[in-house]
Amino acid sequence: MSDAFLIDGHRLLWRGSGETLVVEPWGDDSVRVRAVLGGPILDSDWALLEPDPAAAASIVVGQGEGNAEVAALTNGAIRVVATAEEFFDGQAGYTRSRCRLEFFDAGGTLLLAEEEHGGALKLRARDYDALPGGTYRARTAFVASRDEKLYGMGQYQQDILDLKGSTVELAHRNSQVSVPFVMSSAGYGFLWHNPAIGRATFATNRTEWVAESTAQLDYWITAGATPSDIARSYARATGHAPMMPEHGLGFWQCKLRYTSQEELLQVAREHKRRGLPMDVIVADFFHWPKMGDFRFEEEFWPDPAAMIAELAGLGIELMVSVWPQVSLASENFAELDRLGYLVRSNRGVDIQMSFEGPSRFLDVTHPGAREWLWAKLSANYPGVKLFWLDEAEPEYTFFEFGAYSYYAGQALEVGNVYPQLFSRAVYDGQVAGGQVDSVNLVRCAWAGSQRYGALVWSGDIHSSFASMRRQVTAGIHMGVAGIPWFTTDIGGFGGGRVDDPAFHELLVRWFQMGAFMPVMRLHGDRGPQREVLAADGTRRCHTGAENELWSYGEEVYEILSSYAFLRESMREYTRGLMASAHTDGQPIMRGLFHDFPGDPAAWDVADQFLYGPSLLVAPVLVAGARSRRVYLPAGSSWTSLSTGAVHDGGAWVEEAAPLGVIPVFARDGALGELVGVLG
Repeated sequence: MSDAFLIDGHRLLWRGSGETLVVEPWGDDSVRVRAVLGGPILDSDWALLEPDPAAAASIVVGQGEGNAEVAALTNGAIRVVATAEEFFDGQAGYTRSRCRLEFFDAGGTLLLAEEEHGGALKLRARDYDALPGGTYRARTAFVASRDEKLYGMGQYQQDILDLKGSTVELAHRNSQVSVPFVMSSAGYGFLWHNPAIGRATFATNRTEWVAESTAQLDYWITAGATPSDIARSYARATGHAPMMPEHGLGFWQCKLRYTSQEELLQVAREHKRRGLPMDVIVADFFHWPKMGDFRFEEEFWPDPAAMIAELAGLGIELMVSVWPQVSLASENFAELDRLGYLVRSNRGVDIQMSFEGPSRFLDVTHPGAREWLWAKLSANYPGVKLFWLDEAEPEYTFFEFGAYSYYAGQALEVGNVYPQLFSRAVYDGQVAGGQVDSVNLVRCAWAGSQRYGALVWSGDIHSSFASMRRQVTAGIHMGVAGIPWFTTDIGGFGGGRVDDPAFHELLVRWFQMGAFMPVMRLHGDRGPQREVLAADGTRRCHTGAENELWSYGEEVYEILSSYAFLRESMREYTRGLMASAHTDGQPIMRGLFHDFPGDPAAWDVADQFLYGPSLLVAPVLVAGARSRRVYLPAGSSWTSLSTGAVHDGGAWVEEAAPLGVIPVFARDGALGELVGVLG
């Protein structure tokens, strides 16, 4: 019988110096680790699903060096070695305990290990700083291979592909999405299963995770031979995306903003008159009287049912914007405040945002608030199947996270789960109402959001080539982080003018890239802006200039329309990619390393991506460029869709890219019907 360890079924427990540590199998080739100081282990289900109860692990306990005891838990391809020892601390004057974890793959290769104590350094890999209220500022530190390459973690507006050497904030902001799952080229994936505001550092000398306020340390690790194996295990642990509905496969039209029912319908009619494909059109924000009313304003949208019926006749679905902000002037504010369904400010005047008037946020961590929201949406938007869940971070005026509290806890402790629960509020209501294969556009996400039909877009990004380049790495990292449905505002959100030739070039290049993203969606606040007035002369939120395919002149129109048709021609292929994401957890927009892990160069290409396994996309990311270098991974042949030329992999090629052409290559003769389409 071990003195240090307790075997509880398939769980390994250690207790010492007031700390409880639990290691247990959690899905194939995976383990979950939790540690608490001075309290019981908590069964938090922030993102992880319950594993198969039949899953088993073997545990062997033996004697280590000196007085150390060693326990090894093996679950498929992962083995965790726990080394426990008691020692006399001369400075303290009493005996203390510690336990260190190491993680190995099936071949015995060390993947990751907790930081060592360092002798006189007295380092603690699991460290807790007590905070008022009973939580801790907690840190856990690991040593890992200096040569590993790291990917995932969500979306940060930077063009860095390999995250080794980076520090990232574990917090959401407009255009920043923190999904704390990282995949290593060394053969493991790591989920920081903690919704606290914090930080992750992937340094050469250590990997460190910090939660600013938490009750326990909680993480999940899986071992996998390839990125696809790791993606598969992670999806099983946190949930698969639904199957993308048919209207998610084609072109989506949007602008800031269609100001009335008639304006939106005129665009849809003109699209169809020109014979252009369109699956979805979007009614953007401030179609409501006041934020938090969650309904159409009658003066501008007099007959939504007739609008939806006409769109359906054109083969178009309507998407409606929903913000979680509730104006103090909203017809629903008093009820929501009375029920306790609003986020609270910890001190001072309770105003959290003042865009278009002072407001507070709906507290979607409250189950009652989620039910209230869906009841309001289903009553006020009958017939609407698609919702645009904007401001989902939520976007506070100032990201001072310590200033706010939720039903589930202080924002510092639970704030990052907010966008996941915002998606869940709508998804659960849709499913309960019989809707299948739901997809809702959302500006933020967290681990597990994918199982609630979350299509994440990259927020209010700038209209520039530098910003466009950052969306390539953002999409790749989001796919690694388990969010297969990703899109951007084609052309960027702000800074583009409809009358600017330089913007026309950017729009063309971005539109070309968008044709090969999981969802192809045109949106943006184009200049010059136009004021909007009601019949009585009172002001409404402004709108931007036109943002339709024909809004930028005939030359641009010819190019944009050709790529809208190209997207339509790929419908069967795109449907297959969505099925792979749904059933197997594979990303749709992916780095070259995903399918070519044996090619060292594939791990470092940051300005290209794969659209599924068969198409390599090399967008033009420099103004004025009419050609670009493209890397073709080793192990396959590659056919240029524009020229038909066939190239062996493992080489760089210079590909012509006149304004109407984006370099795209088909793998091993796949999609032969597309060859020549881009010429």
